[in-house]
Amino acid sequence: MPEYMLLLYAKEATSEERRERDAEMPAWIEFTEGLREAGLFMATGQLSPVDTATTVRVRDGETQILDGPFAVTKEYLGGYYLLNCADLDEALKLAARVPIARYGSVEVRPLVRLPEPFSADGQADAVS
Repeated sequence: MPEYMLLLYAKEATSEERRERDAEMPAWIEFTEGLREAGLFMATGQLSPVDTATTVRVRDGETQILDGPFAVTKEYLGGYYLLNCADLDEALKLAARVPIARYGSVEVRPLVRLPEPFSADGQADAVS
């Protein structure tokens, strides 16, 4: 079954917005449990705030370490879901149900299965 990454983006929250988002926790739990029950759930994670990010680049053999994300944007990557979906249509329908879609955005990307030794399962087929 193809694997899809749902990348969750939102602008940094004010104190009031943070309280509103925290109050949505039951909706997040319900969404995640629904994915588990349907056998679609693989993993999820929340990232620490953007001000904790460090970017590493190597240019001309020299390592550069920068505070913060590489790009400054209005919305920042805050978390993800990794799902097994029948196809892109199913992944898109699920993305529309993620609570963050109401005030942020959900980017949906199919994963590419890498050949050994990169993949855990040894599958070399591209996910479509």
